[in-house]
Amino acid sequence: MTEETRSGSEIAGGAPERGWRAAFPPAQWLPAYRPQWLTHDAIAGATLAAYAIPVSLAYASLAGLPPQYGVYCYLVGGLFYALFGSSRQLAIGPTSAISMLVGVTVAGMAQGDPQRWADIAALTALVVAVMCVLAWLLRLSSLVNFISETILLGFKAGAALTIALTQLPKLFGVKGGGEHFFERIVVLGGQLPDTNLTVLAFGLAALAVLLLGEKLLPGRPVALFVVMASIAILSLTPIGDLGFQVVGALPQGLPDFHPPGLRLRDVDGVIPLAFACLLLAYVESVSAARTLAQANGYEIDPRQELLGLGVANLAAAFFQAYPVAGGLSQSSVNDKAGARTPLALVFASLTIGLCLMYLTGLLSNLPNVVLAAIVLVAVKGLIDVSALRHVWRVSRFEFSVSMVAFAAVLVLGILKGVMVAVVVSLLLLIRRAANPHVAFLGRIPGTRRYSDMERNPDNEAIPGALLFRVEASLLYFNVEHVRDAVWERIRSIPGPLRLVVCDLSMSPAVDLAGANMLLALHAGLQAKGVPLRLVAAHAAVRDLLRAAGLEERVGYFGRRVSVADAIDAFQSGTATTAAAATPTSVPTRSPK
Repeated sequence: MTEETRSGSEIAGGAPERGWRAAFPPAQWLPAYRPQWLTHDAIAGATLAAYAIPVSLAYASLAGLPPQYGVYCYLVGGLFYALFGSSRQLAIGPTSAISMLVGVTVAGMAQGDPQRWADIAALTALVVAVMCVLAWLLRLSSLVNFISETILLGFKAGAALTIALTQLPKLFGVKGGGEHFFERIVVLGGQLPDTNLTVLAFGLAALAVLLLGEKLLPGRPVALFVVMASIAILSLTPIGDLGFQVVGALPQGLPDFHPPGLRLRDVDGVIPLAFACLLLAYVESVSAARTLAQANGYEIDPRQELLGLGVANLAAAFFQAYPVAGGLSQSSVNDKAGARTPLALVFASLTIGLCLMYLTGLLSNLPNVVLAAIVLVAVKGLIDVSALRHVWRVSRFEFSVSMVAFAAVLVLGILKGVMVAVVVSLLLLIRRAANPHVAFLGRIPGTRRYSDMERNPDNEAIPGALLFRVEASLLYFNVEHVRDAVWERIRSIPGPLRLVVCDLSMSPAVDLAGANMLLALHAGLQAKGVPLRLVAAHAAVRDLLRAAGLEERVGYFGRRVSVADAIDAFQSGTATTAAAATPTSVPTRSPK
């Protein structure tokens, strides 16, 4: 066992905490903190800050905000997440998808006013915080699991292309423009003859260094080296006079503490934006946190992550930032640099704070094309080609669903693309639940067991009997599908039918509509002189079916009655008439 795994086990070991200690994770990991970890956390924090500053400057431009706002996200987001988050390595800050989402959505709300833009972004973070805390109080963390990973694959790929296209004009040294993805392509294509070759060469060189650094020096702040080198080149050589756009001087000092300058009723459309940010933030954060927790031998609390993200976004709202989340790239930097506990985030915030107080003047000659290169490298990771290939091999239907999300982002934009992804996920879930597989069973040769004949053609059919198993709960929205499937099979049987057996072993729940469907099936079969038997029902299902009067009509279906028992009785001639379903065959006190 590695030192990292041992340390994770020590912090996360024992029974789950309850009460205030469960809601305040430092009470769990601080008592187990080792002095030798302090050096690891300090180095990891400084390394994370070196990575975060250039990346946050680039992401702020995606959000349409001045560069310092991205730095504020890292400054306060990580600091407050460290108090309430359950992950030891997750790094909190702006992400490319959320930054782009804020930028393209707030543009239509701000009406060209930079201060209103900043206030709306902060208000969005406040609404995200409120949603997170409410979801934490109501224990809604599992609801996000309804968003299919397949949908997210397509959404992330579409978001990556959308974000990349916003940065290409900076790479080519042209103005760019356009409201939507395809319009931006047309505008960029028309401006390509005006490409500034010096800016393009500089940007391609930065891209090459960043990509090589990512491959050869993973987890190292290569972006900081590129930023420092580019500032030095523009400051010390005449190349800066050849059409480079630069960041300019950043405000010195820490952000002011004050609430957003707008109220919720002042801005139409903030709630859908905040909901989309919440979905992206929570899904990405929990995914990254779980990955790192598994690598380090401990577990996270998905519900506690809602509180951690809520507090981080609340701090962002009051310190002039915008919605924050945990991302795998920055968290991997934190992990590989040696972070043992969330104290690394505190050191990162301290380092960023010192830079804001004393070093902001050094960034005035940072070229925008370098920030564009940083964004392009960062969003590359959103396109998971191997995962898309795997989905294509495994399920063409799932792949087509993923492509629906991909196309929705490109055609409708990121905000509407998120909403389409949610709707498609729910529709996919409803479709699967409303059309469960109805397996028609046959005897496995040489045994008393029965399985799906469609999957196992060598199974033995039982002459005169139809056996079926619904591989889902029997609920109001799928009973028609089950009923139609059974009657269609009954009508297709060539010989006389003398028995129908319904195996409920894979139906953990049945509601009143399901019971009524079984009653109607019994009545329809009884009119044809064919008995219906129910077998292998779960305890709660048996209780409901008995209350609905099924046992008096179809016969005893206690927990020990199996498909094989029903067939044995049928073949011995004891269950060929409706007499088998009379109340006299029901014990006075049925076993549960």
